[in-house]
Amino acid sequence: MAGLGGATLGVAALGLAATRATAATEHHAVARPAVACVLTPEQTEGPYYLDLETVRKNITEGKAGVPLTLRVTVVDAATCAPLPRTAVDIWHCDALGVYSGYVAGGSTPDTTFLRGVQLTDSAGVAEFTTVYPGWYVGRALHIHVKTHAGGTVSGGTYHGGHVSHTGQLYFPEAYNTRIAALTPYRNNTATRTLNARDGIYRNGGSSTLLTLTQAGSDLGQGVTGTVVLGIDPAATP
Repeated sequence: MAGLGGATLGVAALGLAATRATAATEHHAVARPAVACVLTPEQTEGPYYLDLETVRKNITEGKAGVPLTLRVTVVDAATCAPLPRTAVDIWHCDALGVYSGYVAGGSTPDTTFLRGVQLTDSAGVAEFTTVYPGWYVGRALHIHVKTHAGGTVSGGTYHGGHVSHTGQLYFPEAYNTRIAALTPYRNNTATRTLNARDGIYRNGGSSTLLTLTQAGSDLGQGVTGTVVLGIDPAATP
């Protein structure tokens, strides 16, 4: 990956796009060309999932980091049609590699930062307000994701239904390198694992590499990340 492009390719009509980092001049975006709609590979849930199902857009709970607006488009891999009312469930570590809900790293079991659920709209899009994740030993920078189908929302919580996809979202290394130099990420003492050296990423992770666009000339102002997930809504993996 030679640099950061000056523009981001838009998601094609009905969200039938995937992205791949491309070399370009230094500035705002890394983009990938559109390809045919395909089934997004399943990836491991990992050890830090909590079945909270809290419906909320802003999941930061005051955690420091570069602001990240995350937009996930969910489509039917068989028909390429957008899937409204799909619950998108995400969780990730903070800038120092700590997950909420776990004692290790200074967190406590009753914390819930950087976890939440949003339902997709009529275009199949779910949006979150979060921060760029940090890293921990052995893993590239990533966000965990599940999609749920057939459930309902009551009392601010998603109930019922079934899991239709479990996967992970990844970040272009050109951005990761720049992020690592910023506060609070530069206080993370863990060795950063590159995408190419992450065994989980190598098992289909390139299909969920986020397209990133900076909010301004200063990376610290934030980024928007977009991705398309092609799923089988009837699947129960």
